[in-house]
Amino acid sequence: MAAVFIDQATKRFGDTLALDEICLDVRAGEFVTLLGPSGCGKTTMLRAIAGLAAIDRGSIAIGGRDVTRVPVNQRNIGMVFQNLALFPHLTVAENVAFGLKMRRAAKADRIKRVAEALALVRLVGFDKRYPHQLSGGQQQRVAIARALVIDPGVLLLDEPFAALDRKLREEMQIELRDLTRRVSITAIFVTHDQEEALTLSDRIAVMNAGRVEQVGSPDEVYSAPETRFAADFMGARNILEARVTALNGATVDLDWSSVRIRAKTPSSRHLAIDQPVAVTVRPELIKTARGPNPSGLNCVAGRMLSSVDQGAFVTLRVACVQQPQQVVSVRRTKADQAASGIFAAGEIISLSWEPQDAVLLLDHPRGERRASTPGQRPGQ
Repeated sequence: MAAVFIDQATKRFGDTLALDEICLDVRAGEFVTLLGPSGCGKTTMLRAIAGLAAIDRGSIAIGGRDVTRVPVNQRNIGMVFQNLALFPHLTVAENVAFGLKMRRAAKADRIKRVAEALALVRLVGFDKRYPHQLSGGQQQRVAIARALVIDPGVLLLDEPFAALDRKLREEMQIELRDLTRRVSITAIFVTHDQEEALTLSDRIAVMNAGRVEQVGSPDEVYSAPETRFAADFMGARNILEARVTALNGATVDLDWSSVRIRAKTPSSRHLAIDQPVAVTVRPELIKTARGPNPSGLNCVAGRMLSSVDQGAFVTLRVACVQQPQQVVSVRRTKADQAASGIFAAGEIISLSWEPQDAVLLLDHPRGERRASTPGQRPGQ
């Protein structure tokens, strides 16, 4: 049984289609991130799950129960907001106990559960402090403890770390990841930060213009993006326009400005000879060598434009000799650079990659348009 099952959720704000028939299910105990740019619909989707925004069409089920028209206080959810919404006049213990008090839990039970929640987020001894006496990270832990203390069926988090500095944000990401797995709670997290999504998630739903472009594990979304948007948003800057020249079963041959490319045949689409396609190769998967060596598959000569030192890595910008307007990004480790030497600006080098590292992209997401039994996964 899926903990959260969203079927064809649709929401308009005037002429703006905020949610376009979104279908998504989240397994019990799973951490799923809604990832996308501002305005893509991710926060609207989270608010709809919470009951803070009514959808126009479709349905939402939590724990097998249809909650589409159920008010927020009857959905058994915990929420952590970007602004935390801690009460400044209440102590840490009183803030954490607020939800229990609203549910009329007995005082002895409240004291016991608040102590357990504070221990869970490593705030033992902080119960009598006020929010202004806490650091940003400690305030985050109080907000998480307050959401968990009611024993929710689903934990919803709307960019809770956006206001933190980078070091603290990274620390809180690891803490949240470990905590949610330790207590086996189902969590849905909203962010526009790709690195944050990759760090936290069991699965990521990449959203764009009210639709889900791709759902997959962090490695699937990063290494095998399905659409142009997903590829670009996940940082795959090398998108090459090519056409199909041969279908070889498990692989497909492409022509890119007279450069022969071989890629893995995607199982999700039908291809035809002369069909235009887009293909991407991640910068860290491209090999480099001195001198031109454009013969063979997946090999192109390029002219060095510039390099950027990024600590452990160096990013090269290389203009392809046969198509100078196409600039390819290449990411090398410092060990690679030490072994082969530094390429000078203007130097002709060769670039190559393996067929399995070339990913064909869809122009638009396939999307799910299903109306099925809660708990059934797409395609089953």
